[in-house]
Amino acid sequence: MLGNKITRRSFLIMSGVAAAGALPGQAAPKRLPVGLELYSVRDELAKDLMGTVRAVAKMGYEGVEFYSPYYQWTPAYARDVRKLLDELNIRCFSTHNGRNALEANGLQKAIELNQILGSKSIVMASPGNASSPDDWKKVADILTHAAETLKPLGMRAGYHNHQLEFMERAGFRPMPFLAANTPESVTLQFDVGTAMEAGYDPVAWIKANPGRIRSLHLKDWGAGADRGYRVLFGEGDTPWKAVLDAAEGAGGAEYYLIEQEGSRLPSLETAAQCLANFRKLRPRE
Repeated sequence: MLGNKITRRSFLIMSGVAAAGALPGQAAPKRLPVGLELYSVRDELAKDLMGTVRAVAKMGYEGVEFYSPYYQWTPAYARDVRKLLDELNIRCFSTHNGRNALEANGLQKAIELNQILGSKSIVMASPGNASSPDDWKKVADILTHAAETLKPLGMRAGYHNHQLEFMERAGFRPMPFLAANTPESVTLQFDVGTAMEAGYDPVAWIKANPGRIRSLHLKDWGAGADRGYRVLFGEGDTPWKAVLDAAEGAGGAEYYLIEQEGSRLPSLETAAQCLANFRKLRPRE
């Protein structure tokens, strides 16, 4: 059982999400699957992973992204998780990893676990100790080598940005550097909220990297006290319609991942409400 039971309010939110659809006469936009970055419900996940994944699927999420603790799983446990995903008819779109999981000594383990889970994308979510251009060149080299290793397997390497990568120091900005120094096969997984906090135009970034924004973390951000990353999806300052339109056009987006670092609601209710807010912008067909 989950540590925090789903409340009546959560159930109503989930029911509303499942029933959402396009208005009569309204053209439905391009339909991309939407999953949940499970860091959003990390408190519940730590108590009951299987139960939490079940709750997430019940909300209407079509997939998940496991984050770095998964890397410690045994293949046997990964197979148990895959069995659950198949039972729920949801997918593991990708995984979030430390730098070590894409380096030569750790990549084979990541490949084994991701193949079991059905994930096609191994994403580096932390560059480790990187500050100088030379440090970032090493990160780019790791991503390039990983991409070459993964390509014959029908898999991709990816990089997930935070605020750091969009901030300029001494005339150097890491994220454009990584984009320019990795092959197009490396996915630039776009954490939208962190770019917003750094003051970087998210729509301009997507358009500058056509075909490489294959997945996005739909994390909102709002300026002001008691806002930041605590605002729910659609309640912050992000121009979401323009972002989604660009992602589905030039960006080449294949799926979305909602992510939340915390809010005024418990984590499961937060995940359900974020999905409901997303469906207002992108209804089901």
